[in-house]
Amino acid sequence: MTDRSPDVTTAEDAPPAFALTTGRTLGYHRAAVDTFLASARKAFELGGDELEAADVRTASFPLVKGGYVVADVDAALGRVEDAFAARERERVVRARGAGAWVEQAREDAQVILDHLARPARHRFARTGVLTFGYRVDEVDHVATRIVRYLRDGDALTAEQLRSAAFRMQRGGYREEQVDALLDATIDVILAVR
Repeated sequence: MTDRSPDVTTAEDAPPAFALTTGRTLGYHRAAVDTFLASARKAFELGGDELEAADVRTASFPLVKGGYVVADVDAALGRVEDAFAARERERVVRARGAGAWVEQAREDAQVILDHLARPARHRFARTGVLTFGYRVDEVDHVATRIVRYLRDGDALTAEQLRSAAFRMQRGGYREEQVDALLDATIDVILAVR
């Protein structure tokens, strides 16, 4: 029998970093999330380039019973992504000046606007009639909000785009194209904060 003093805490004894799912609800695999966040913290503290805001945004974890509540982890990942994006912005501004950063954000915004200038229901490639993709009307609604944000200055946050979810339909928009445009828009939003 091992004698442990009361002030020594092991990983198994530590309270979970996030709320846990119960019942049949699935959550993110605890060890996968903990490992990713520990490596993100280390990368941020050391100031290295091995992890960027986009890497945080695209992080994914297995879903398991008794895992971390998805919404809680996603909210934390959003904050981590914001921190990495701010650091990336500071680096570019120091190296090339604020004008270069703003010009790049403006160019990226124009590419998005050019893409979304296509007529509704034709903004992205479609899946085949037997294959599911994102619901066209729902994506077009979000696309309209993006255009209004970029062109008119209407309110839109990175968190709103991070949490955008679309139902599926046969012959819908191709997921990878929609996701890439949402990611590019989030980059613009984070760039001009």
